[in-house]
Amino acid sequence: MSLTTQFYTMLAMVGMGSWLGAALDTYGRFLKRPKRAHWVIFINDLLFWLFQGLIIFYTLLLVNEGELRFYVFIALVCGYAAYQSILKGWYNRGLEVFIQFMVGTYRFLEKAFRLVIIRPIRGMVQSIIVLLLGIFNFIVILANFLLKAMIIILKIIFAPFKWIGLLLWKLIPIKIRRVLEKYFYKFAGINQKLQNMKHIIHKLWKKIRKS
Repeated sequence: MSLTTQFYTMLAMVGMGSWLGAALDTYGRFLKRPKRAHWVIFINDLLFWLFQGLIIFYTLLLVNEGELRFYVFIALVCGYAAYQSILKGWYNRGLEVFIQFMVGTYRFLEKAFRLVIIRPIRGMVQSIIVLLLGIFNFIVILANFLLKAMIIILKIIFAPFKWIGLLLWKLIPIKIRRVLEKYFYKFAGINQKLQNMKHIIHKLWKKIRKS
């Protein structure tokens, strides 16, 4: 191995030592050990050190074709020590500023998304629902009015027939009238059941309209 390659290897490993210090601080900042279960911490630590080992070995592979010497470990320790003594404070402050910036950006984008997209869509849906309910209520009121008007017209039309029927009923013999009254009572019972069903349906309809 030439002196130039050894020099590049030293510089690379010093840089990787500093990178390892920064990675440890970043990892500790996001992991929040007191709030995590022990098995989660163990798995994350294992993956973290495996990933860092792969990065260091890949860097060493690029610099000196993966040749491992004793000074490589010394360079790593020197880089880590340099980070701890010089760069740690600056890096942590910069990391906090970056995190706060990203959090603020996310909150701003979330509020903008709600104001620009969610609220207009919600207002449009509510307007459509109110419009449809208004149209439905108008149709129901109109149908009730037409039904009442039709009932009044039918009563007026069939009033003469009713009077004629009453006169004819009085002319029918009593025995035949009693037989017919039995059938009328049965029909009245069926009609009463229909009226009760109509009353129940009307109550359900009122509940649906209120809801």
